[in-house]
Amino acid sequence: MPLIVRAPAKLNLDLRILSRRIDGFHDLQTLLQSISLHDTLSFTRCQGCMTVGSQSSGVPTDKKNIVWRAAKVLWRDIGCQGDPKGVSISITKRIPMAAGLGGGSSNAVAALRGLCSLWGVSASRKRLRELAASVGSDVPYFLTGGLSVGFDRGVRLRRLSDLDQYWVVLASPMFGVPTALAYKWFDQLPAKSPTKKPRHWRQQLRLLRNDLQESVVRHHPEIGVMVDRFQATNASLSAMTGSGSTVFGLYRRKVDAVFARRQVRSRGWQTILSWTIGSGEFTRLTEPESGSR
Repeated sequence: MPLIVRAPAKLNLDLRILSRRIDGFHDLQTLLQSISLHDTLSFTRCQGCMTVGSQSSGVPTDKKNIVWRAAKVLWRDIGCQGDPKGVSISITKRIPMAAGLGGGSSNAVAALRGLCSLWGVSASRKRLRELAASVGSDVPYFLTGGLSVGFDRGVRLRRLSDLDQYWVVLASPMFGVPTALAYKWFDQLPAKSPTKKPRHWRQQLRLLRNDLQESVVRHHPEIGVMVDRFQATNASLSAMTGSGSTVFGLYRRKVDAVFARRQVRSRGWQTILSWTIGSGEFTRLTEPESGSR
């Protein structure tokens, strides 16, 4: 029986760019929220070198896949040389790619969880955070999920009490926005004084924003049009998530989310209905389990 690990997506409810670092990256403050939409990774023992596969087009199956990088990091950490061996990993994609939803980073953590279970590795939470951070800036968040504030490059996290549950409508275009390009476009805008998220944002979600949205919309105006479509449906919050290209709307009631999904549908856009998940549900969702579904 294969070992199954699910990899949930995330939203950036708020993203503030504070400064550009000497190394070319950016210090930021971002509000991260996990949602029920997820990919699924299946792990099966095999002979020979590790393989990574997927039936979804566009998913790399070679060493360019972040799952490969996560596996290599763990393999080296347990004292093994060469490429990882003895496991075949199959990725079922549901999270749109290059969409600001963290699918790749979540897949990396799912790989760490699954391989720790398969290889009998007992890594402490601290060590797992270190391994996750070595794979990518926003990867450590997917060890805990729920609601967190990310600082610096997003690696330093502070857990917050769970947000009330919201229904989520996602709208993803056929194109993605590379993260490096989104930040490059941001740097080309006239400089503005950085601001942090408002203190009483829970009572007024519409005070939240994404600093990358303006520069991305200049190059992809259709993203701005989609944000306007969501705002017209009375969403509690509507914005682009991460570096794009996905736009989301939050709703208190499922009936409102279902209605909004119909209203924002547009040619060339995929719409998905999901909901926010707290840290407890996130943990249950991401625990490795045997058997197929």
